[in-house]
Amino acid sequence: MINTMSAKDLRPALPRVLSRIDDKLDRYVVTKRGRPVVVMMSIDDYEGLVETLDILADPKAMARLRKGENDLRGGRTRRWKDIRR
Repeated sequence: MINTMSAKDLRPALPRVLSRIDDKLDRYVVTKRGRPVVVMMSIDDYEGLVETLDILADPKAMARLRKGENDLRGGRTRRWKDIRR
């Protein structure tokens, strides 16, 4: 869930906000004078976002993903136990 909170309201609520970010993967947009200035999210959320952006920016990785999707649609798959061998 994405929540919006002013910096003024965040100060006394910070322990609760950090707990919700850590436990429930909530995200917070912190505003200053009504303008969004900061996003708070869990480190796992952040790392996943950065990894996704890295993959999307890598033409070779994207080509491999598209090839895999095409193989799957075309029925060109292998069983997991065959791959493990």
